[in-house]
Amino acid sequence: MAAVLSFFVRLAPLIFFLLVLGLLFGIRRMTQARTELRCAAFGLEREIAHRHTRQALSALVIIAFLAIAEFVLVVFLVPNLPAFSQITTPTMNPLLTPTNTFPLEFIQTLGAGTPASTPTAQASGCIPGQIDFTIPKAGDVIQGDVALKGTASIPNFGFYKYEFSPIGSNVWSTILADRKPVVDGNLGGWDTSAIPTGDYQLRLVVTDNLGNELPACIVPVRVKAP
Repeated sequence: MAAVLSFFVRLAPLIFFLLVLGLLFGIRRMTQARTELRCAAFGLEREIAHRHTRQALSALVIIAFLAIAEFVLVVFLVPNLPAFSQITTPTMNPLLTPTNTFPLEFIQTLGAGTPASTPTAQASGCIPGQIDFTIPKAGDVIQGDVALKGTASIPNFGFYKYEFSPIGSNVWSTILADRKPVVDGNLGGWDTSAIPTGDYQLRLVVTDNLGNELPACIVPVRVKAP
């Protein structure tokens, strides 16, 4: 569902352009049909002209309906969905199945060039009792399917998400998100089996119910390939 919504939002200019062309074509067909109807002298001609008129009118109604639906989707529906307004990955709804959005070849390229040294074991932006990881800790070496634990609970809580990025990159891949606050508990899982050995950043982002995103809790970790 998220992919479908994202498709219609991303291609909105092209869709509106095609709908305008269709509308102009329908109006032209309607004009031609009305001209045929005025000029029809026999019963069969009038019947054909009426059929053409009904077809043109049906096409105009369908095009108008599609235009209204696209307008409502782009202007009113999608901007009011927190998962679309806050989560930057355009083709994924992180409130569903956990997934990594980096292409495997891209991750392997980054991993291959990552130094073998352990990242600086220092977290940043974390607020104990509100936005914080307890597992993993900064500098931990993780492998396989990892259970992430911590706290994501603020006043006027909206939702939280956690993401990862190779050290030195500002491209974040959303792993999972949830609308339920967590206090010193299980935030979710992270399957690192498809990620090559290397140094990564893991961040926890919490957004309130007004759409305000608080500073992220970022923890450097090292992923070890199985």
